[in-house]
Amino acid sequence: MLGTMTNPRGAARQAQSSDAFEMLARLGYAVNGLLHLIIGAIAITIATTAGGGSADQSGALGRLASTPGGGFLLWVVVVGLAALGLWQITQVFRVSDPDTKKAWGKRAKEAGKAVAYLAIAVTAFRFATGGSSSSSGDTQSLSAQLLGTPGGVILLFLVGLGVVAVGLYFIYKGATKKFLEDIRTPSGTVGSATERLGQAGYIAKGIAVAVVGVLFGVAAVTTDPAEATGLDGALRSLAELPFGTAILVAVGIGLVAYGVYCFVRARTARL
Repeated sequence: MLGTMTNPRGAARQAQSSDAFEMLARLGYAVNGLLHLIIGAIAITIATTAGGGSADQSGALGRLASTPGGGFLLWVVVVGLAALGLWQITQVFRVSDPDTKKAWGKRAKEAGKAVAYLAIAVTAFRFATGGSSSSSGDTQSLSAQLLGTPGGVILLFLVGLGVVAVGLYFIYKGATKKFLEDIRTPSGTVGSATERLGQAGYIAKGIAVAVVGVLFGVAAVTTDPAEATGLDGALRSLAELPFGTAILVAVGIGLVAYGVYCFVRARTARL
């Protein structure tokens, strides 16, 4: 037992052997899908009407909080995403590759996923305990803090490049169907539908994330943290492009598709 506790890889393997832990991690994929369904719906509403609310995780959590049983659902989101974040942390210790650089790259990717899931879990916890949060406000505050540090402009610009790279990877993962490596693809019509949902979802999410990164870059170049408006601002900026309404509707539909794909992933993920 002591040997397992002092061996991170062994401890991670032991944690992942828990059926309850795996079930909660799968729940995390499902609640992530629910949030993307709501974000996609808000994006479509923004494109077609004057309202819509905030098209980001905070907006989606706010919508949940206002529904009957919303308090319970928020706690389900907290538990599911926290469990999924912790599962990704165990994945960091289970990475194995003879190429040291590739191994650290994979660990960084798993760690990044963990941070993302845990960050949303924290936001959901704020809503569940009666508070609120603004993703755009948090993003602008972070940008302002970075710009106020020595070399902050360069650092914020590099953050923007990193976020754009993540967005482009999502697009690549969708276009090449690389996401199929993450799941046990169902057979027949369900499998074909899963592929289409995954492709549309990853490409749409990639576009949205890449635009967030561009806005970070704009904030760095203009030294104006207000330009870094997070996912909500990124989606709204799409509406300002030529044919922006159609583009935003397409991205919104894609985010809804990603949400549905996450429900399938909750059942078929390779964990």
